[in-house]
Amino acid sequence: MFLFDQHSPLTEIAAYLSQELSFIERDELLMHTEIAGEGNMNVVLRLQTQKRSFILKQSRPYVQKYPDLPAPLERIAVEEQFYAQMQNHPFFPKVLRYVQKDHLMLLEDLGQCEDLTSLYSQGSVSEALLNDLLAALAHIHQRPVPGDYPQNKSLRKLNHQHIFVLPYALENGFPLDSIQNGLEELALPFKKDEQLKKKIECLGERYLQEGNTLLHGDYYPGSWMCSDKKLYIIDPEFSFIGFKEFDLGVMAAHLILATTNPDYFNRICDLYPTSLNQDYVRQLCGVEILRRLIGLAQLPLQQSLKEKQQLLSLAKDFIAS
Repeated sequence: MFLFDQHSPLTEIAAYLSQELSFIERDELLMHTEIAGEGNMNVVLRLQTQKRSFILKQSRPYVQKYPDLPAPLERIAVEEQFYAQMQNHPFFPKVLRYVQKDHLMLLEDLGQCEDLTSLYSQGSVSEALLNDLLAALAHIHQRPVPGDYPQNKSLRKLNHQHIFVLPYALENGFPLDSIQNGLEELALPFKKDEQLKKKIECLGERYLQEGNTLLHGDYYPGSWMCSDKKLYIIDPEFSFIGFKEFDLGVMAAHLILATTNPDYFNRICDLYPTSLNQDYVRQLCGVEILRRLIGLAQLPLQQSLKEKQQLLSLAKDFIAS
């Protein structure tokens, strides 16, 4: 297996692209490589020749941001299958080449995009962006479900632990006070609430069940890219066939976290074009808010402890509904 990262020599990458893949021409010179985005899960590089640029994305047997955290290599295959269902739709990048044996994809370069984690500091979401996000999600959910679509069980089990289990364990090793002093004390009542934890456990069991809808699986601002006011959806390695309410709950949670405005839950449910189980969306929204505030997968939030306390209480109410 060929492994690449930002330290790989240009000559080594160029030889692979030309000799192994026949992807670049003999007179096409690889001139520059750089890290493209945060790359929490995978190695993601922008490669520049004198003729074009494209993205190289490769999975590892661990989470790129947390090398001590194992993760299944085959997640890149799930991502390729997802993009195959979205081909030629303007919200999604095109796959230029997929190399299964090297767990690697070459993707269309979307240009100097920025992910929308800036929403957490802006504190607002435009009506146009909200409509585009829901249009993209509805397009995903309305695709015919392929009979051979990957179940993605290994990555779902990993995600399940970090959403529904570990944030609520008393001794989980997450140093919350290093993120914000006093956060550990704020989290303690939720970790000790056995009734709340039982409800979350039931929701987690349903997350692991098979559904009937193609999901993105990680529909939050880190997977939303914007270039010249054009929206793109990326990083679908958590995709699986499940329940549409999961994607919607995650989306609602992050808009509430970004704005501290719970009205986004109702707006999302009202604008989504097909029927859904609003109670399930609300409960999953609550779980996502909780785990993002007291779990390992922290966000660049600007809220005070008092504001986070209010969000945690809101999340608990949502889960109890």
